[in-house]
Amino acid sequence: MKFAFRFSNLLGTVYRRGDLTFTPDGNSVLSPVGNRLSAFDLKNNKAETLPFALSRNIVCVGQSPNGHLAILVDEDGVALLVSLLRRAALHHFNFHSPVHSVAFSPDGRKFVVTKENVVLMYHAPGQDRHFNPFSLDKTYYGPYDETTCIAWTDDSKCFAVGSKDSSTWVFGAERWTNLIYYSLGGHKDAIVGCFFEAGSLDVYTLSRDATLCVWECDTDPEGLLLPVVPVGGGRRQGPAVAGVGGAELQPKPDVVRGKVEPQNQNQRGGKVKYTRTGRHFFNKEGDFNELTAAAYHRGNHLLVTGFANGNFHLHDMPDVNLIHSLSISDQSIESISINSSGDWIAFGCAGLGQLLVWEWQSESYVMKQQGHFDNMVALSYSPDAQYIVTGGDDGKVKVWNTRSGLCTVTFTDHSSGVTAVTFNATGYVVVSASLDGTVRAFDLHRYRNFRTFTSPRLAQFSCLALDPSGEIVCAGSRDSFQVFVWSMQSGRLLDVLDGHEGPVSGLSFSPTQGLLASASWDKTVKLWDMQDSWKTKETLRLSADGLAVSFRPDGGELAVATLDGHITLWDHARAAQTGSIEGQHDLHGGRRELDKVTARHSAKSRAYSTLCYSADGGWVLAGGQSRYVCIYNVKEQILVKSFEISCNLSLDAMEEFLDRRKMTEFGSVALIDEGAGEEGVALPLPGVKKGDMSLRHFKPEIRVTCLRFSPTGRSWAATTTEGLLVFSLDGAVVFDPYDLGEEVTPVSVRQALRRGEFTVAIVMAFRLNEDKLTLEVLEGVPHTDIGVVCSTLPPLYVEKLLGFMAVTLETSRHLEFFLSWAEQLLSLHGHKLKARSVELLPAIQSLQRSIQRHYDTVSKLCEWNRYNMRYTLALAQQRGLKRQAETETETGSDGDSDAPSASDDQLMEGSD
Repeated sequence: MKFAFRFSNLLGTVYRRGDLTFTPDGNSVLSPVGNRLSAFDLKNNKAETLPFALSRNIVCVGQSPNGHLAILVDEDGVALLVSLLRRAALHHFNFHSPVHSVAFSPDGRKFVVTKENVVLMYHAPGQDRHFNPFSLDKTYYGPYDETTCIAWTDDSKCFAVGSKDSSTWVFGAERWTNLIYYSLGGHKDAIVGCFFEAGSLDVYTLSRDATLCVWECDTDPEGLLLPVVPVGGGRRQGPAVAGVGGAELQPKPDVVRGKVEPQNQNQRGGKVKYTRTGRHFFNKEGDFNELTAAAYHRGNHLLVTGFANGNFHLHDMPDVNLIHSLSISDQSIESISINSSGDWIAFGCAGLGQLLVWEWQSESYVMKQQGHFDNMVALSYSPDAQYIVTGGDDGKVKVWNTRSGLCTVTFTDHSSGVTAVTFNATGYVVVSASLDGTVRAFDLHRYRNFRTFTSPRLAQFSCLALDPSGEIVCAGSRDSFQVFVWSMQSGRLLDVLDGHEGPVSGLSFSPTQGLLASASWDKTVKLWDMQDSWKTKETLRLSADGLAVSFRPDGGELAVATLDGHITLWDHARAAQTGSIEGQHDLHGGRRELDKVTARHSAKSRAYSTLCYSADGGWVLAGGQSRYVCIYNVKEQILVKSFEISCNLSLDAMEEFLDRRKMTEFGSVALIDEGAGEEGVALPLPGVKKGDMSLRHFKPEIRVTCLRFSPTGRSWAATTTEGLLVFSLDGAVVFDPYDLGEEVTPVSVRQALRRGEFTVAIVMAFRLNEDKLTLEVLEGVPHTDIGVVCSTLPPLYVEKLLGFMAVTLETSRHLEFFLSWAEQLLSLHGHKLKARSVELLPAIQSLQRSIQRHYDTVSKLCEWNRYNMRYTLALAQQRGLKRQAETETETGSDGDSDAPSASDDQLMEGSD
């Protein structure tokens, strides 16, 4: 299907908030990005965002010990059980209140969830099928305030829970005779982390005031005793409840209620006892750095602590010897995780959207990724679709690799927000426009800013365009209503185009002619002739303010998005309007929390702010202040498909109707600010800690700021509030037969292939449109018969074969075989394909990208092999010369030993 685009990847966002988790093999790290989960493969240098999503931002991630399952919990306490192997959601569950932490037991049979001041232990889902995979086993009470963290022992017999009331509780997974619960104090602030020592019940507890307490237990894990059940006695949880048909349901969950009671040692006969053996302070005298995150590796006895000022410490336990003390940034460290081998440490900073993986032994970075910490507003594909460049309000320009999903380079030369970015025709130069009054050109070979274009008077540039040759740079101004033209080679200002009476909102060059189209808020689109001294060729009148403009890839048509929600299509050669698309009703915008009108009425004021043509020019992709992206048919001027880019209710303007439960007699609850973070407003009262009264809660509004189709036509990307979303056709299993008949079956295709009827087999395989079968048929054609088969293929199937080869060549190892197919197809049918160059442009560009990628890989390998061969030959020649020189030296030394030298004779004479 041509429009079966599916979510492929999320770039530009590497970490938002929540728990970082390493996979059991230690080679990948799982990072929550909004309401999705991204997996960063550190070994293969690749990032992938998993296809499932929650309804709100993820705050807790719990992974099973074998790495097959994971439990994701959002802000409202809604959990999602997912399979990391199949990349699929398995079960939904609602805890009905915010969850603070989730942890599986090391044996994988139980998992613990903490919410409010309650601890819930569930049976972990296994291979057995259950109607409800989340089966509650025990409920634990004890802390007076909200719980914060969980830690399990190695043998899964006990677990510890930290609380904001500065206490730590040790609970038994079973009702042990000598340990059901135990309360540990000794802190003056909320507990941030608690950890068990390897093979022991000894506990380390850390509080927010950077205090470490070491607790020693007088009992080993093997010393925990099960209670003696009397003969004929039932389970402690009570009798089983009869179900439908007489089947017994699961017994009622057990309840453990802990109490803090002063008990002396005599009254605790035979019970487990903890003793505090040490207390350490990480803050120096006069410092008040808050401890925000901690992690402990039992095998290496390595304790990692992160602070609110961006510093982190590494200590060797149990002696608490400081190994390293380094700083990541000036932002708070939200999460820390250590991989299974203890070599790599992952840090997450929510303030900067930063994810770091550090190898502490070599003191080097394994991965350092950071997205735009402000809104992303512009993007552009490279000509070969291998890279995407983005610009944001933070003034940064980033280049992302579409294959690995990682950022390759970041340019920070702009001092204000970036409004537009684009590649030149070669793909090695990135040009960006900014509100700081400069247009900068960056070299992707040397990674530097080699050109800076400025205007005579300071102006804020809002849009950018390059001519097809890449020699002319144009930028539109927001405040002076002018278009500035520079030369890329010399960097000189060539011309200033006047004529608009409002801010210039969009620029676009014609791919085939020397025409520049500029859209403005003055309800006009002007066409400037580059070959005729930049004179105004035509002025197109619009019904409303122009917001975006784009030429069709063949240059024959112009599309303009206006403020009234319409997309108008123009024939610029005749200066006539050829069509209009009313897209106002397709912008299904939600209602913001502070809106006084309904979503239906607020949609009347919405419009498309960005649009682009597809690679073949038959479709228009448009987006704006809405969570939907629409694809329109240009010829029929109708909506073909609408894509929902997000289902995250943590963003504003997502719901069509407001929740009446949030409405009071004084208005919406959203008008009442709850103050700084989750801790509430810091009241300036005596004895109350000081806080930042300027901190506020806010919900970013969902919107699409820029859209671009891939040059290959197989994907498109959008910069949104959540990041850079990529939707792709690749990887979607769709049965889409073409001209299917009863006689066309996989069996008949293979029979034709065995009979040697290769052309018939290829045509039948394309009619079934199954990729595996088509690949089997193509690889079954002998190499000597490729030319004959290509000459007998119908023109329609020649185009299909080109598109199929462009996709297959990316992953296939049979390079020479498929290159022979491509060469024969283009040589025999080139004159016919040229007449349909516009429609075939995506397939040709995709084929070129695949060939170029293989060329880069093979050429590097060949150059390396040639270097090794030359080095080996030179080394062999040097060894031969060295042996010859050594032989001559030995023979010379032998001759000298037989006959005394002149100097020896002189010495002998002198001695006489």
